[in-house]
Amino acid sequence: MTKETLLEALAIDCPKIFLALKDFIKKCYKDFKKNGIVLGLSGGIDSSLVAYLCKEAVGKENVLALIMPEKESDFNNFQDACFWAEELGIKYKIIFLTKYLKNFNIYDLFFLNKLIIPESWKPMVVKNLARLYVQIIGEPVFNINFKGDKLLRKINTYYRFKHRLRMIIIYLFADLENRLVVGCTNKTEYLIGFFVNYGCDDASDIMPLLSLYKTQVKTLANYLGLPNKLIAKKPSPDIIPGIFDEEIIGIDYEILDLILLGIEKGLSISQISGLLNIEEQKVKYVFDLFMKSKPFRLKPISYGNCN
Repeated sequence: MTKETLLEALAIDCPKIFLALKDFIKKCYKDFKKNGIVLGLSGGIDSSLVAYLCKEAVGKENVLALIMPEKESDFNNFQDACFWAEELGIKYKIIFLTKYLKNFNIYDLFFLNKLIIPESWKPMVVKNLARLYVQIIGEPVFNINFKGDKLLRKINTYYRFKHRLRMIIIYLFADLENRLVVGCTNKTEYLIGFFVNYGCDDASDIMPLLSLYKTQVKTLANYLGLPNKLIAKKPSPDIIPGIFDEEIIGIDYEILDLILLGIEKGLSISQISGLLNIEEQKVKYVFDLFMKSKPFRLKPISYGNCN
């Protein structure tokens, strides 16, 4: 096996995948006996692609997108989400979350919000703190275990609560209007645990993109003609100001997907390192993410599947 073999394995038949995903959504919509579809629309490539697929599968009149910004959201993402909903012709609602987050004192959990610093400084401060944490601790900032570290647990709660609040609101509309909840997590995020368990990027009725790596999502989005501004923007969870996916994860998606594909094919750390001509430490890091996030993928853990 060579690097070229792995790259070929990542190549997808876009027309075939598009039809398969569209039919999958249509079948689930019919089987679940729903009156419509609801999804969270962030303005990022994943949710934008899912919104497109849903429109193609069940018709624009049956799709509801919920756009749920708060005071720390990137305004460009908010604008992109509104633009894309308008472009698709789907129904959408804008629900501002700031007052709900304030009611639970969520902003107070993030220590930077208690410091008197210009808002424009926050992204750079957050970015540097995240890098420092990774250098000192040797773990990604989205690690699931913060035992003994009260400060990190507060930050963890601060960003996870936002995702879980969005999940609750999505299911509110799903129940009120008998809609199918369509999630937007891709295979890369799922395999390394880069999602909030029981958050809006996890809890759903169906997950069309779960069979596609992030780079494959981008390939399909390009094929389907999604606007370049949605495809080319740096992926971000848009939860903590100034943080982008690849900075949090610590590795580019192009390399990450190849490593994960190697793991999926049963290759050893040294084999993957040799094929991709990268340090074994980087491959081991991804392998550790894959193993440590296993509890997320087994949830809820029951007797017999906890080994």
